[in-house]
Amino acid sequence: MPHLTSTGSTLRTGGAEQLGVGIPGYAHPLLAPAEWAGLNRPGTPLHWAVLNIDNGPGARPDPHCLEAAGRLRNARERALHGEAPEDTVRASGGRLLGHLDLAFGGRPFGELIADAQSYLDWYRVGGFYLDHCPAGRDGLQPVRRLTSTLSALLADSDSADEEGGRLVLGHGTHPHPGYAEAADQLVTFRGPWTDYRWSQVAEWTAAYEPGRFAHFVHGVPRTHLEEAMRIARWQGAGTIFFTDRDGTNRNGVQGQTDPFAALPSYWDEFVSRIGPGISE
Repeated sequence: MPHLTSTGSTLRTGGAEQLGVGIPGYAHPLLAPAEWAGLNRPGTPLHWAVLNIDNGPGARPDPHCLEAAGRLRNARERALHGEAPEDTVRASGGRLLGHLDLAFGGRPFGELIADAQSYLDWYRVGGFYLDHCPAGRDGLQPVRRLTSTLSALLADSDSADEEGGRLVLGHGTHPHPGYAEAADQLVTFRGPWTDYRWSQVAEWTAAYEPGRFAHFVHGVPRTHLEEAMRIARWQGAGTIFFTDRDGTNRNGVQGQTDPFAALPSYWDEFVSRIGPGISE
């Protein structure tokens, strides 16, 4: 199988770890009402969803995003306290993460912290998704500084629940191993199915639990959905998002739209194949 890399005695052979869904960033709730409503379905195994208003929190609170954020936050609070969610977001309650664009290390530290504070003040997010995160060793120390500061902000806010906040690094590829100690989860694949089906996993990831890694794959045909899930399990990913969308715009040009901004056509099948939600 081309997607396996030998890791000696630490190779994951069970492939039975429970998967969950991570939403890299749906479009604005006004533009994607079905997508945000889909998170409200009973049993949706949602780990987290990213809120991205305008490549960040925007200039002021958005009433539609406030409503979406409140629904997810309230459902999580009810789930953590053993109460049945009235709006049936899911039994375990997924987190809402604020989107921070690191521009591969190009954005000033102060700008990122200001965006993070706006997310906390306005939307009371339960963590952050650090998009376009550097992957090389030279970018590790600045990222560690940033994640340490974000963790402190979350701890001092009223957003983090008893399980704490969550930080996800959006590399999109396997980074230097040191990043695994800088955040709760790393996105180690983000790209098309044509690359994913032949991808290989970095050997150092075998030392970590599947909950530490996420895979986002677009252009996955329905007929290959089960194969894609097998790859995710074998490579040790705990959080996934697969879609048959490929970013093609209305004129048929690929790469012009975000393939992760909308639901896949097989959303119900995707969710049912993963199984009922679990706490994350």
